[in-house]
Amino acid sequence: MTMNPWLLLLGAIALEVVSTSLLNASQGMTRWSYGLAAMVGYGVCFWLLAFAMTRIPMGVAYAVWSGLGIVAIAVIGWVVFRQNLTLAQTGFMALILIGAIGLNLSTVRAAG
Repeated sequence: MTMNPWLLLLGAIALEVVSTSLLNASQGMTRWSYGLAAMVGYGVCFWLLAFAMTRIPMGVAYAVWSGLGIVAIAVIGWVVFRQNLTLAQTGFMALILIGAIGLNLSTVRAAG
């Protein structure tokens, strides 16, 4: 039995978002435990992404990974780290998501 590649991709996205948040919390690596945790998280993230790409076309996997990651980390930055998020930025993030979804929906799937 093989793992669903979309679950692997979602796991990679979640770890990328957590690792980026930890990297920010490391305050330029002055809080080294957060930086170390971020590096471990990124390592596992890319490992999961590599496995997901064995079943999901590379362009689709990367578009979904980066698109969802961008939106998730921007929202976390806004909510948790109190960073500004303008209406224009929100609109452009919506366009990123639309592009990733469109790329996924327009990709021909291999049989099997």
